Amino acid sequence: MRAACNTTALEDYFPGVCLSVRNTLGRRKTVIVLLSDFQLSFRGLTAPMRWGRRLLLMVVCVALLLDNMLYMVIVPIIPDYIAAMRGGGGTAGPSAPAGGQRDLLPARYPPATGSNEDVQIGVLFASKAMLQLLVNPLSGTLIDRVGYEAPLLAGLAVLFLSTATFAFAENYATLFAARSLQGLGSAFADTAGIALIADRYAEEPARSRALGTALACISFGSLAAPPFGGVLYEFAGKRVPFLVLACVCLLDGLMLLVLAPPGGTGARANMPVGTPIHRLMIDPYIAVVAGALATCNIPLAFLEPTIANWMKDSMGASEWEVGLTWLPAFFPHVLGVYVTVQLAAAYPHLQWFYGALGMAIIGASSCLVPACRNFGQVIIPLCGICFGIALVDTALLPTLAFLVDVRHVSVYGSVYAIADISYCVAYALGPIVAGQIVHTMGFAQLNLGMGLANVLYAPVLLFLKNVCQMKPSHSERNILLEEGPKGLYDTIKMEERKGMGKSLQPAGEMDENGMGSYHRDLKGVSEEDSSDYEYS
Repeated sequence: MRAACNTTALEDYFPGVCLSVRNTLGRRKTVIVLLSDFQLSFRGLTAPMRWGRRLLLMVVCVALLLDNMLYMVIVPIIPDYIAAMRGGGGTAGPSAPAGGQRDLLPARYPPATGSNEDVQIGVLFASKAMLQLLVNPLSGTLIDRVGYEAPLLAGLAVLFLSTATFAFAENYATLFAARSLQGLGSAFADTAGIALIADRYAEEPARSRALGTALACISFGSLAAPPFGGVLYEFAGKRVPFLVLACVCLLDGLMLLVLAPPGGTGARANMPVGTPIHRLMIDPYIAVVAGALATCNIPLAFLEPTIANWMKDSMGASEWEVGLTWLPAFFPHVLGVYVTVQLAAAYPHLQWFYGALGMAIIGASSCLVPACRNFGQVIIPLCGICFGIALVDTALLPTLAFLVDVRHVSVYGSVYAIADISYCVAYALGPIVAGQIVHTMGFAQLNLGMGLANVLYAPVLLFLKNVCQMKPSHSERNILLEEGPKGLYDTIKMEERKGMGKSLQPAGEMDENGMGSYHRDLKGVSEEDSSDYEYS
């Protein structure tokens, strides 16, 4: 069956082919494609075609929501759980003794009764981020090689296994294994999910809106999980929160199988070869973005395990106040995502400024936390921190994808693995290092240091000011010269290169962005050429 179609119409129906054609030609045009094998040529289109992309976004958002809920749902459970395992008077089910009533909304990282338990809880919370930090370079490379759907499904399967292990754990070693297993699943599910969104939503402002939706789900999962776990633990027992999350994870995996079944030969055949992660890490623009993502998340990661004790000691906060400390921050976070998406749509060349403004807000809010004297006051700077994080994340995550588009190859697994590494650096250190800093230097000094780090890093984002003016790089052409075409994407690019090769300048002449001058010629020739391309 031959079909003449426009790439604008194709985008909602066949996103894999549309992205390949658009990335190759540098603009939208009419093409003729031979659809010889519908199932193998177009990735995972067994669902209704018009809604396929949106449904995939929903699957990814649910996966991110589940991961962050599992990350925080153990907060109200784990101290009492460990005490029960040790026979220390804790309760492990709904039948608590009269004198041992549990609070439904405890602190995000409740203080333990003994120093040894405090260390155990800190290591347990950090183990997830530590393993995720180690696995991310491997997961990013694998995602670039096999595509996005199979690693996402594998990550969901590991998260399901981790959640089930939490539900039936009876000792600390099993809890530690379940937590570490979650880090392994997150390294695949989170990175593949965000990369899949960037791949399917290849144009602004649709990409920023989609990534903003994913960030809102991450925030909601982190903030809603402690009350969710506390209530179910109180009235239904310790296993129920984990079993509920496991069922949702299983349903999400099944939905992914229906929408985008992994393993199809066409899924990988139409993707170019991605840039190795070590080359992305030394890209100065990507390094600046990664540093900003790590720095802006340090206040949140370091305050979570320390603010509960500080509130009790400095203002005599009650248990419900400590438990509700972070819940109001969800609303300014969502507001920050919405504001940044709208501003990026109107002024896309100011993405760097939105990130710098967010870091300045985070820095100022961190410095204000120690000056608060009651629960109402402390809510304000915490909301400022979450609002600033939303500005930074929503502005810089699409910037990473754009940098890959113009400076490397439009495959996003490795670059979002770098972003995940940036987050994990902060959250791996937080539960272990933050308490020691407070003990040796004080809570006020911790906040002043974090605030100063964000304020000083904000001007560094000026380095990204001219990113929007960059032109596509020559890296994709070099890869084709070395390896030859491997699918529809590479075939179109190779044919175009052969047809235009005589009019191109030498690839060694580079402009100030490090881009080949032949691309400017290629763009001009392509825009003048209105002929269609025909491939079988």
